[in-house]
Amino acid sequence: MICTSIQGKTLEEILRILESGEVEMAEIRLDRCDLSEDEVEELFSTSDIPLVATCRLSEMGRRAQAGEDLLQDAGEALTAQGLSLSEPRKGRNPAEELVENQLLKAIEAGAKYVDLEVEAPPMTGRKIRHACEEYGTVLIRSFHDFDGTPPAATLLSVLEKARRFGGEVVKIVTTAASREDVETVLDLYREAEPGTLVAFCMGEEGRDSRLEALRRGAPFTYACLTPREATAPGQWTTAEMRRAVYGRFRFIGPKTLPMPSSKSFAQRAIVAAALAPGTSHLSGYSPCGDNESAIAVARALGARVEENGSELSVSGIGALPGKLDINEIHTGESGFLTRMVIPLLSVLNRGPVRVTGEKTLLNRPLAGAHDIMASFGVRLSPERPAPRKGDCYLPLTVKGPLIPGRADISGKGGSQLISGLLAALPLAEGRSTVFVHDPRSIPYMFITVDVLRKFGIEIGSEMEGGDDFLQTQDWSLCTGVTFRMRGGQRYFPADFRIEGDWSSAANFLVAAAIFGEVEVEGLDTQSLQADISIMDILMDAGASMSQLEGPTPSTGPLHVSRAPLCAFDTDLNNCPDLFPIVAVLAAFCPGESHIRGVQRLLHKETDRAAAIVDMLEKMGVPARVEEDEMTVEGMSLPQRLLTGRLLRGGTFTSHGDHRMVMALKVASLGAGSPVEIDDTACVAKSFPGFPAMFETL
Repeated sequence: MICTSIQGKTLEEILRILESGEVEMAEIRLDRCDLSEDEVEELFSTSDIPLVATCRLSEMGRRAQAGEDLLQDAGEALTAQGLSLSEPRKGRNPAEELVENQLLKAIEAGAKYVDLEVEAPPMTGRKIRHACEEYGTVLIRSFHDFDGTPPAATLLSVLEKARRFGGEVVKIVTTAASREDVETVLDLYREAEPGTLVAFCMGEEGRDSRLEALRRGAPFTYACLTPREATAPGQWTTAEMRRAVYGRFRFIGPKTLPMPSSKSFAQRAIVAAALAPGTSHLSGYSPCGDNESAIAVARALGARVEENGSELSVSGIGALPGKLDINEIHTGESGFLTRMVIPLLSVLNRGPVRVTGEKTLLNRPLAGAHDIMASFGVRLSPERPAPRKGDCYLPLTVKGPLIPGRADISGKGGSQLISGLLAALPLAEGRSTVFVHDPRSIPYMFITVDVLRKFGIEIGSEMEGGDDFLQTQDWSLCTGVTFRMRGGQRYFPADFRIEGDWSSAANFLVAAAIFGEVEVEGLDTQSLQADISIMDILMDAGASMSQLEGPTPSTGPLHVSRAPLCAFDTDLNNCPDLFPIVAVLAAFCPGESHIRGVQRLLHKETDRAAAIVDMLEKMGVPARVEEDEMTVEGMSLPQRLLTGRLLRGGTFTSHGDHRMVMALKVASLGAGSPVEIDDTACVAKSFPGFPAMFETL
């Protein structure tokens, strides 16, 4: 990215510059802007643009000396009047204190980066480093030589020292007298991880190195608003640098996008409402293939469902064991609905019932379903054999009754059948305990518990794990979950609003982090949805994110915009639906990103892991899978533009997978030629409005 250096401005002037749309990132020279502590706090706490807080010891030394001269003059004046001035604090260089105070205030206010010289005293360095770790600020350790360019060995030593002193990004800037000096500095990129070094030369001889830095993998380079405001010789203006880097590349946004309802909540709520007596009202509903399948299932169970815009009225059946006598039920293409209704039918239906579906669902195994249901006395009879023991395919016949009790269940196959048990067992006569070992998709189990609670079903739960889990409560470290429920419970009608869908939003949030900015509405940042993890992933990758004021503190619009991105490591075992779009994000993050949870992708609409790797490699992005981990070698958007390595276009297959369609569309924003997709209609399964919304970008 292009970081515009700002100096000699008031707070009002700086804010006008940041709001003008002229800059995408800015360095605030606190040593050259006369800002009070309150103004520093306001500046760094309100801007969505990535800001670098810079405060040079040499500059602050001059200010400190000026302050001492003023103090001396004041002291002499007071002495002449027979008065005295209190002694200044001893033992600290005033310049060091000024630097510390300014940078610490910026860090506490939310600065994205702080720049501290390598030569700073160790005590100052430790304070700033600890503050950066506490507040999540990226520490830049910088070295400047305004007289010349030291030998390569000296610069390598500086690079190593800056890393040792906590520099997540190292900045090395020298003055070039020759092309040899420039090459000495640029050669440093061979010794640094992608996205961790900013190295270029000052002076006319080094002018082009400022652009070359981005081509070599620097996360950002520096420019100025006008030639008169240059902070060093040879500095480009921001406008010149933008033309050189981006040319005619089109960024997205700013745009405000309303998100559809979460189908994870909608499907559960529709089925639960169908089981209750009386009428439930569900607001915030938006249609998609899977949600419409849930409505069809509710009607097949005997419920009456009326749609009025974004509100559903569901008049349920008052579910009791053995109440139903149906022969067949169709679950569309929804794996969740299939696994939800199997346990429910085994307790509600008086006799065997055939369950069938359509499209990709017919070729997706119900992993472990046979053994899990057998634990509660239910027999599943598939109409065709499965190649792996314990698996079964639709169509199949479910024969109950469901017998309450205790069972230990493997969670490796996912959470969906467990959600079905949680919905069904409370209806049976008798207490039940379900222990899930090796749990996956844990958030989805608790979405089920949360929705059922709204309809009057009480389920107790307890998570367990090692010391690391007990200390962090990180779901990925959980080794087991116990659910306890009494029998003989009954559903009651409920009225509530279905929250927005994080799975859908993830595509637009990633698009904004790479290609521009968007604001999404309708999300809850305290949601139980597993795909809310996209927030953590984007922040780990360096994106700029903030939440605006809304009806409640957790439901305000979410704003995401471009910032220098970096490689990341993440575990998607609990949120496998994020895999395609997170892989696209990784393609634009310099270095190697590692994404765990590949095994969760084998039985989705397609073998998503293979589909993702095939997509990336065809686009020119190195990617590989080893056991449960996918590795993606990324490159920043500016570097791709400058090296001619934008993603390759062409004709791609979605494999009939709605998540792949959305990921391909986002990837197309960074492609050098058109991306054509063989089947985009499948996106209607989860987000039929996606194509039209995407086009508005």
